[in-house]
Amino acid sequence: MRKLLSSPVKMALNEAESASYQNALKHITEITLNLMAVKVENRPDDYYGWCVELIDVCRNRINMNLLEAEQLPSLKKLEQVLVLGASVSQFKMARIAPWPIFTTFIEQQASLHALDERLALLDYIQLLNDKSLADMTELERLAYAGKHTNQHCHTQYDFDVEWFSSTKGAKVFHTLLAEQPERFDMALSHIPVSGDVTPKQYHEFVRVYKQIFTDHTVDKDKGEKPPLAPATRLLAMKRPDQFIALTNLKIDTLCQGLSIAKFNAFDFENYWQDMIGTLRTFAWWHQAEPEDEKELQLWKARAILVDLFLFVDEDFAFTSNYLRIRDKKSNTADNSYKPNRRGRIKLTPEEIVDQALAEEGLPEYIQNKRDTILKQVKEGKSVEHVIGLIRAIFG
Repeated sequence: MRKLLSSPVKMALNEAESASYQNALKHITEITLNLMAVKVENRPDDYYGWCVELIDVCRNRINMNLLEAEQLPSLKKLEQVLVLGASVSQFKMARIAPWPIFTTFIEQQASLHALDERLALLDYIQLLNDKSLADMTELERLAYAGKHTNQHCHTQYDFDVEWFSSTKGAKVFHTLLAEQPERFDMALSHIPVSGDVTPKQYHEFVRVYKQIFTDHTVDKDKGEKPPLAPATRLLAMKRPDQFIALTNLKIDTLCQGLSIAKFNAFDFENYWQDMIGTLRTFAWWHQAEPEDEKELQLWKARAILVDLFLFVDEDFAFTSNYLRIRDKKSNTADNSYKPNRRGRIKLTPEEIVDQALAEEGLPEYIQNKRDTILKQVKEGKSVEHVIGLIRAIFG
């Protein structure tokens, strides 16, 4: 482990990777002894591989029984730094890859990133682009804008409408979209259906988009500050070959990955100048329209597909809202099981913990931490408190 932890010193790290490594070391210091107890045989010679190896150590191989409760935040922060570092390192490929390498990488990431669902969503959105937002049904408009609901029936919407970017937290945006869809249509009308989008066309979209918030928010003196992320969702749905769909959480990772200065969640200018401007320098983005049907599908979505350069684990695709709704519906008939309830008989700590872990729907990552939970319960903490703490840190 000692050699693994120090190995990035001998790697040719770029500036972003070097900063990531220094950040990781701050959190490694807090749990060094715990990490040293883990036996490692794989010692990658590249920074991406190093991050992935340590992510696995943090999630699956470190002995949780040896960790004190106050060390759990350090472990979680280290994991977050490593995930960011893996994404930043992976983006090096995006900056230099020619089209064949780009498509090969996308196909390699297909199962991890639910590519089939994503492309199904884009195919559906392409059909919606024949309508105006004002003419869409409420469910269609929410699908276009990136907000999944339980009313998006899994038999019709066999994809998660929130892939690429969720806007479910943008309440003012959705209120205005429902009340003023014609104004958003007016904004999108400045974006052509083909050809490269020009700066003038983009800035006309932004002008109209911002005016909607100025004219129709409740506080007429201040107005609601127009958010960037929902705007990029609309732009990327109309032109997935031209625009990257953002969420506030993705901005930092994408900026580091693309080696551009971080901008804030209201900065329309640097999104265009820096992020989209940088995207347009990549060789794969300039690829001529391919004849192969499968490649053509990727080419028509090549800008929005930069999402697939973000590091995710093997469980990521299963977080799909489509799968959640589908599985919930299919399990309804079998949902007669009732959770165990503790009676008035005094139970041992082991029994208390085992009954709590038998509760229906408890995530596997909590069930795997039985020994850690038991240790805390024996020290006087309630099982509910301990499980709640683990949820807060690792959930």
